[in-house]
Amino acid sequence: MRLEFLGAAGTVTGSKTLVKAGETHVLIDCGLYQGVKRLRLRNWADFPIDPAALDAVLLTHAHIDHSGYLPALIRDGFQGRVFCSPPTQALCEILLPDAAHLQEEDARYANRKGFSKHHPALPLYDGEDAEAALAHLTSVSFDTWHDVGALRFRLQPAGHILGAASIAVEHGDTSVLFSGDLGRRDDLLMPPPAPPGAPDFIVVESTYGDRQHLALDPFASLAAILKRTVARGGVLLIPSFAVGRAQTLLYCFHEIFRRGLAATVPVFVNSPMATDVTKLFERLAEYHRLDATQAGTVCDVARYVRSVDESRELAESRDPAVIISASGMASGGRVLHHLRALAPDPRNTLLFPGFQAPGTRGDAIVRGAESVKIHGQMVPIGAEVVQLDIFSAHADQEGLLAWVGACERAPRRVFVNHGEDVPSDTLRRLVKDRLGYPAHAPEYREIVELES
Repeated sequence: MRLEFLGAAGTVTGSKTLVKAGETHVLIDCGLYQGVKRLRLRNWADFPIDPAALDAVLLTHAHIDHSGYLPALIRDGFQGRVFCSPPTQALCEILLPDAAHLQEEDARYANRKGFSKHHPALPLYDGEDAEAALAHLTSVSFDTWHDVGALRFRLQPAGHILGAASIAVEHGDTSVLFSGDLGRRDDLLMPPPAPPGAPDFIVVESTYGDRQHLALDPFASLAAILKRTVARGGVLLIPSFAVGRAQTLLYCFHEIFRRGLAATVPVFVNSPMATDVTKLFERLAEYHRLDATQAGTVCDVARYVRSVDESRELAESRDPAVIISASGMASGGRVLHHLRALAPDPRNTLLFPGFQAPGTRGDAIVRGAESVKIHGQMVPIGAEVVQLDIFSAHADQEGLLAWVGACERAPRRVFVNHGEDVPSDTLRRLVKDRLGYPAHAPEYREIVELES
């Protein structure tokens, strides 16, 4: 087998790894690049190989940095199947059309306001491309083997979000396990990732490869932020991923109000996608820790904003409330309208409940930027800014090491990817020094031959 790292090498976005065995070509994940401009430009470049040469795509999970390039890949010639777990298929049916809609919406807004350097501004792909991509999705059960040409593969639970998987790929007597994004052992909603088994090679993510999650009570921490925001008469704005993070936050607010840790205030979810995903939690209860009744109760803690008119009305309101809106790194979507309205006022709080990729607005804000550009205008940051990584759905350094260290026998080599340079290299050294496994952090477009 041969691996070529086409994305998520030295960064946490654009996940794509090509697996080649003989004449069989399989892509593990097909994600969009996000963050700094030099990475985003890769989304517009020609794909490194002819998409028609791919036999299949195997998705670890539905997050856009793992699935969001699919519409472009299929538009440009890919004709095979996209294999994933049932929840991942259900989530992609929500996320991919939404991603196309956001790109089209941003392009229209840029053209209307005239702040784009391109005339006219165009989306990377449109709604028709996204719908065409959905026709290629094929769901398969966890823990069952399936053949693709000369390869066979199996999905195993990875925690993280609904349906997230690690993917084992075999060719003859050689096996490689792709971790995907690994969840936490103590996640509030998701079960822990399944142990790795006995793969010959591992490709492991390293988003939190250089740090631990804070040992804080999530309910008490969030309640304290809410209480001081409400005491100022302010609004708590939370840019949030629509999948996983938003549902965890709703669970926390449900528990905070139920336990009396803070006064009950209106909670708004201003993201059609997050609204749809939250309802999906009720239907797919077997894939998370809550039963269907509990999931329904948690969902009811919020008011869901769907229409543009409702969103505008909410953006104009200044009554104490919680607003959860996508995107999680403030890179696009409805949250930008709330940021423009709320960020200048010191009564309000901007809470970023997880990692912010370098180059995103969220990263700039948590690093102390005095202002950020939104829709072509500089918006001052006067609100309180808080970053709480305790809501991350990723395993931290110890969680990653524990997962790799649970191998039934020593792997021949561990490839550390899906992390910025420092986290990746830190985890690489720890895998080598603490676990005694040969480890390497691959570079973009690096090709590795896996000896049998």
